Amino acid sequence: MSANIEAEKQIVEEIKAKITSSKSVVLADYNKLSVLEVTALRNKFKEANCEYKVYKNTLVRRAFNELGITDFDNDLNGTTATVFCADETSGAAVFAKATKENPALAEKVLPKCAFLENKYLDKAAVKELSAIPSKEVLIAKMLGCFQSSISKFVYVLDTIAKAKETAN
Repeated sequence: MSANIEAEKQIVEEIKAKITSSKSVVLADYNKLSVLEVTALRNKFKEANCEYKVYKNTLVRRAFNELGITDFDNDLNGTTATVFCADETSGAAVFAKATKENPALAEKVLPKCAFLENKYLDKAAVKELSAIPSKEVLIAKMLGCFQSSISKFVYVLDTIAKAKETAN
């Protein structure tokens, strides 16, 4: 019996380490998923640099509680998958994209809540989080805006220089 308790303690420590090292954690209900669907979903998370794991709810609850977070106690019921993400939005985005690509999954896998920047996010906030582009996309858009402004400025300077040349 004590070997089982020690094993559970190790799993709780593993979960705590994953929570603290992740930028975000998403909890989802994965009821009625087939093995093939779970495998496909796991692969999508792996491509997005996320880890999809299924732990006992009591162990995940204990890990959060030991970290001083009790907001997840009500959501850790039933079938729950835990997704540890290396960035803020990828976990929620993968769920949204997977259900968009395969509408049958929408009834089988539902995000329950998330943990982001030491805050609890409910189901509605997870949906909003999934609509935010990834960090790389946001940076590319910002750089595009900068480049556009600079190129317009250079065009204006060039036009002024050409106007002065023709005036002389």
